[in-house]
Amino acid sequence: MPLYGNIPVSGAKNAALKLMCAALLSDRSIYFENAPNALRDIQSQTDLMQFLGCAIKREGSLMAINASNVENTVAPYDLVRKMRTSILVLGPLLARFGHAKVSLPGGCAIGTRPVDLHIKGLEEMGATITLEEGYINAQAPAEGLQGAKILFPKVSVGATENLMMAATLAKGETVLANAAREPEIIDLGECLIKMGAKISGLGTETIRIEGVSSPLGKAHHEILPDRIEAGTYIIAAGMTGGTVRLENARIEHLSAALGHLSQAGIEVEQDGRDIIVHRDPSRRIKGCDIMTEPYPGFPTDLQAQFMSMLTIAQGAGLVTETIFENRFMHVPELCRMGADITVQGNSAIVRGVEKLKGAEVMATDLRASVALVLAGLVAEGDTIVNRIYHLERGYENIVGKLSNAGAQIERIGGE
Repeated sequence: MPLYGNIPVSGAKNAALKLMCAALLSDRSIYFENAPNALRDIQSQTDLMQFLGCAIKREGSLMAINASNVENTVAPYDLVRKMRTSILVLGPLLARFGHAKVSLPGGCAIGTRPVDLHIKGLEEMGATITLEEGYINAQAPAEGLQGAKILFPKVSVGATENLMMAATLAKGETVLANAAREPEIIDLGECLIKMGAKISGLGTETIRIEGVSSPLGKAHHEILPDRIEAGTYIIAAGMTGGTVRLENARIEHLSAALGHLSQAGIEVEQDGRDIIVHRDPSRRIKGCDIMTEPYPGFPTDLQAQFMSMLTIAQGAGLVTETIFENRFMHVPELCRMGADITVQGNSAIVRGVEKLKGAEVMATDLRASVALVLAGLVAEGDTIVNRIYHLERGYENIVGKLSNAGAQIERIGGE
């Protein structure tokens, strides 16, 4: 059934989680507009921040965080195990308080995703770090962290963010070379600047941070729209056909995907603060090839959704995953619905079929779960997606948003 209507895009989860950590660098209130609310990851981060001693208030999409009374610098396993982003309290805690003890993190089972680059960078800034019983124990020198020139051997979003935050309160200049360039990193840097940090080079491979005295000050910041959520709904509209207006979305954050979407037969255009998506329901999606790469390349967080779309395309498409080594776990579930997919190493050949068939499937991670939902939108018969707690980590009110655009979807059962 084609989708028609408006779908609001929430504030970016992957920006909000890091911005919450940035509030630890200040003893004043930090206000965030356009903050996603009903997400498990946001709640998990809220629980951790409050455990550390932060006061957090919510009113709709406005969030206020005050870290003036933080005394606890231990992030325990029970709170950190739920998602990897919790590791990003390490840099701010160490920079402001001189010490931190953070459990090694958990999250989606899509590869090892080690934190060695975080640790190595903090050590180059003078920190003494030991790993004991599953915890990172970090101690800054008596005079505080020191500015350093840090060259990442590979692009790492999390390490770039953690070290950028830590460097705001370090002595002297820190240079992050081969830094990640994601819009969420730019958003974090812009918020830190509002808080009083001195940062240049955002959006480039070299970020320079001149340390200032501790702590940072107050700020009011609007979180950028979630580009992965927007991309997901673009693909949803492309798969079903129809016309959808995505409210509060930025097309420039999806530049690497636009050419592939156009090749597949999906029309996407910016209209003010919105994105309009259209595909003629009488024409099939066309197969094309994608390869995930660090930003500004094709985002790994849209790979599963794009593969789901290719399963009903005319012709074949090659999907190559270069970021995570275990991110094809949705393939067996899509094949249960009739998809024709052959995995060869880090690539998958997807041969389009006329139609998918509804089946009972199981979500294995956040993006895989939404890929199965998209497949269910176009499958013949009913599709039941189990373990949707993965889905609720990163998609706010997806059932309501898709239903309002005409999808036949409902949440059943409890947890």
